[in-house]
Amino acid sequence: MAKDKKKESKKAEKSVPLPPPPVPSHEGSLSKLPGLQTSVNQVEEIQPNTLVSQEESKEVEESVVQEAVEYYEEPVLTQLIVKSYEGEKVHGLYEGEGVAYFEGGSVYRGMFSEGLMHGQGTYTWADGVKYEGTFVKNVQMYNGTYTWCDGSVYEGEITKGVRHGFGMYKSGTHPVSYIGQWCEGKRHGKGTIYYNQEGTSLYDGDWVNNIKEGWGIRCYESGNIYEGQWEKNVRHGEGRMRWLTINQEYTGQWANGIQHGYGTHTWFLKRIPGSQYPLRNEYIGNFVKGDRHGHGRFIYASGAMYDGEWICNKKHGFGRFVFKNGHIYEGEFINDQIVFSGARLIVTFAHLVETISITDGQGNTSVLGSNIELDISSLLDLIPENDRKEEMKQIEYAVLRHISELRRIYSFYSSLGCDQSLDNTFLMTKLQFWRLLKDCQFHHCNITLADMDRILNGDNVPPEELHSPYETLLLRTFLSYLIHLAFHIYHKEHDEKGPYLFKCFSKMMSKNIIPHACHVQGILFHKQQHTASAINYIDKCWEIYGAFCRPSIRPPHEPTMKMRHFLWMLKVNTFYML
Repeated sequence: MAKDKKKESKKAEKSVPLPPPPVPSHEGSLSKLPGLQTSVNQVEEIQPNTLVSQEESKEVEESVVQEAVEYYEEPVLTQLIVKSYEGEKVHGLYEGEGVAYFEGGSVYRGMFSEGLMHGQGTYTWADGVKYEGTFVKNVQMYNGTYTWCDGSVYEGEITKGVRHGFGMYKSGTHPVSYIGQWCEGKRHGKGTIYYNQEGTSLYDGDWVNNIKEGWGIRCYESGNIYEGQWEKNVRHGEGRMRWLTINQEYTGQWANGIQHGYGTHTWFLKRIPGSQYPLRNEYIGNFVKGDRHGHGRFIYASGAMYDGEWICNKKHGFGRFVFKNGHIYEGEFINDQIVFSGARLIVTFAHLVETISITDGQGNTSVLGSNIELDISSLLDLIPENDRKEEMKQIEYAVLRHISELRRIYSFYSSLGCDQSLDNTFLMTKLQFWRLLKDCQFHHCNITLADMDRILNGDNVPPEELHSPYETLLLRTFLSYLIHLAFHIYHKEHDEKGPYLFKCFSKMMSKNIIPHACHVQGILFHKQQHTASAINYIDKCWEIYGAFCRPSIRPPHEPTMKMRHFLWMLKVNTFYML
């Protein structure tokens, strides 16, 4: 047992998240070039590993505890010889309620039929183990409760004297309990094991003959979480590990509990509360036994980036390093250091100012550059060609005047109903966008939410997906949608000569967005704790809608669900629940 524990400890150490790699040590030699910095992200790269080591060691300890508290085998009823009997008899056979004392000290109190234990009863073995439940011809069956001398208890389904079906086991000597499916006395199927009384340390997932095998979620007492595939009680296959205590995450392939294969490891460094800007180091590439090994890309929080070969967590081989000021080095790396022999140095200049550009359908963009593209080409087609340039410029200025407020609104609504994110970054869904439109009273402008979906998507989306709540909106898509809706709602009020797209947009901001945004109405998103639970059922609800909806007989013939189908569905479900 001691040797096994040492081996497990070594395996656990392999899965410890590795710190980000340093930048090439020869970077200082490049500082002779004008404007080239001498360090890249030196402060953010240092990450402690001690917390992760402790977390992994806890996992080993808990697995040892689980083995030490191996679930007792159920005693069997063999060679029962009755020493004495108290109760009724029919034709010389035990019948009805009675008490039987067996040789060896075991006792049964309960129902008999034709001389056999049959019905509800309690059997107590000489060593103190007790079974309370149903008997069928001297065999424990259906449902019952086993109680062992140390206080351990099993309550659930029984088949031929062993745990089989759904049941709950609780240890009397350790804070360990299991609730789930059993097969022939072993944990098999879906089940959850808790390692502490608070329920903060647990495994919830698939079991095969008492072994974690298949898909499951492992929550640690510290709050760290692994979600993915398991094999022989260790992480194996595709999975995601989140070390919430030190803000790290790995998503990718695992082998024998260690990162192995292709994956993404992210170090979340810091963030401003309420901010939408992530700050992270991130490696995307190949791992071998927990090390960055093979081809991979490392993106530094400072903006620097390395794309090339790795050996044992070090840059080794041909690679390309882009410094945060835009300078690029391409060439050989040896042991994390730049090799200048035969290397090629490319000097470029990075633009540091975020700007907004507009696509006009002709490949032309704003003179300010490109970072956020607003797709308003269909609106510009409605404007005389000679006026489009001025319209583009004015709407760009109008968006820029409100960009900070719009970012805040996007961040607020995109986080509704979502679990906590390590870097506070979310993508807005169509469901959240609808909530914003209703909060801002867009539907009071003689236009329904369904009409808005048709305006924004047109013929680009199949009818069955036109009103899908799953569609995600990037910030630029969100801004483009608002401009389109502003035009369709307010263009009749501003049809005079001259630029008027920005007038429609400004009217929408002053009348709809600014006064009402972030004041959530309705019941779905009103309370965050309730919303998180409700969102878990969105997949099933959409599946039910898809099963019942039919094309409407009226244009535009979109799939709809009739009220009678909805009421009938509720009636059927209520019947089954009762």
